[in-house]
Amino acid sequence: MSTADEMRLRENIGELTTTSPLSSHDYSPLEIGQARPQQISPQTEPETKSPVPGGAVRRRTSGRERQSDILESETLSPPEQPSDPSGMSTATANRGTREAPRSVDPDDGDDEDAGAPATFTSRRPADLTFDRDLVASTTPRWLVELYTISYLIFFSFLGTLARLGLQWLTFYPGTPILTPVIWANFAGSLCMGYLAEDEGLFREKNVDRSSTHESEKVEKDGPELGKAEQMKRKKAVPLYIGLATGFCGSLTSFSSFARDAFLALSNSLPSPLDHPADYSASTLSTSTTVSRNGGYSFEAWAAVVISTLALSLGGLLIGAHLASFLESVTPRIHTSVTWKVINPIIVFLAWGCWLGAVFLAIWPVRETWRGEAVFALVFAPLGCLLRFYASAKLNGLVPAFPLGTFTVNMLGTAIEGMCYDIQHVRVGVMGMVGGGRVGCQVLQGVQDGFCGCLTTISTWVAEINSLRRKHGYGYAFASVLGSLCLMVVIMGSVRWTVGYSATVCDTGYPNKIYG
Repeated sequence: MSTADEMRLRENIGELTTTSPLSSHDYSPLEIGQARPQQISPQTEPETKSPVPGGAVRRRTSGRERQSDILESETLSPPEQPSDPSGMSTATANRGTREAPRSVDPDDGDDEDAGAPATFTSRRPADLTFDRDLVASTTPRWLVELYTISYLIFFSFLGTLARLGLQWLTFYPGTPILTPVIWANFAGSLCMGYLAEDEGLFREKNVDRSSTHESEKVEKDGPELGKAEQMKRKKAVPLYIGLATGFCGSLTSFSSFARDAFLALSNSLPSPLDHPADYSASTLSTSTTVSRNGGYSFEAWAAVVISTLALSLGGLLIGAHLASFLESVTPRIHTSVTWKVINPIIVFLAWGCWLGAVFLAIWPVRETWRGEAVFALVFAPLGCLLRFYASAKLNGLVPAFPLGTFTVNMLGTAIEGMCYDIQHVRVGVMGMVGGGRVGCQVLQGVQDGFCGCLTTISTWVAEINSLRRKHGYGYAFASVLGSLCLMVVIMGSVRWTVGYSATVCDTGYPNKIYG
């Protein structure tokens, strides 16, 4: 073999080692040997097409053109990797070990990336509910259930007391809105919007989950979890469930809203005494009003419905904006502190408070306390727990219609109407209004406590806001019209026949005569 043939052979062998087929597929020595005679032929070299990355056609060149050809080939896209890992070549596997895999972190992109959570206004109702299975694998199910129930009980007390206090404070002479529960609904919706959008209170870092108990997990130094994962885990935290479902749900009341809407329609809505002449009457009352045209009654009903919906939806969005605004200064509640300190304390605190409310109802310090707040605290946890489990079981059945929230709102509205009727008519053998003072106080406690915590405005408006437009409108209309029909049948049948009598017990803000 001549010197020229040897040089040509070396060049062709070098070309074989740099072309893409050998770098992306497995070639046996036999195949390489069969390829050599064709490439070292001393005859004129024809144009040959060899598969190169990107489907481009490569022309074999010699000597002086080789450098430019190599530079051109380096700009081509890399070959596609085989879909079957078992068929991957050794060269490909080695190259895969040298190249660091591209990490997919939801925080690396904008909010529109696949890993980022949807904005608050585009979330589904399922995004507002919790998922206990996220912690069930590492924490005993019974312990998570105990903590969750304890938080719901404790925060139902706080929500009920806050609602009753706001109703009392916002019922005053000259008030522009005669249904004071509207401000409790606004405040609860604002808190719900804040909690749903907040990413600071319950944010977590990388956690060592090798432990079998949640309280023994250790946070590691490293980047925080992605936003989507944060939102998913937050819904499983018992403290978050207590704040969102327990406090916000108990602070707002759909049954009180439906009751006041009907009372406005029937011209029976309590109103404060606004003028000095009102105090000169022999019998002062906030429930006696002059007669009016039926058209005005419809306007009053529409005013209660529209103002409640507008303020509650507005409060929800304000809360979401507030959470985004305060994100940089929002402190983080450490997981270890929650599971080791707060959760065990809340168990004794919640059940102790409930037991104390029962004892206080049996032996009250003042007789009027029963009707004003004590009986409401006794029945509040029952309504809150029933709403929690009903929503967990039924809301997922129809994605376009939160059946659980709708069911508890309609059930609570019906019970509210029945209790209001019995409280304002003569019942029993003695013919006493509401069955006497204690009976009247128990009925008031069922209305303010059980029905007030069983029904909710905050979750209702959050679901309306998260549903698709047509589904949201349908859900809102079904809830408003359904509650109106129930109240017309239950309360209207009494109001427009035998009429209502004055109660024999203190019922809270309607008995507030003097500012």
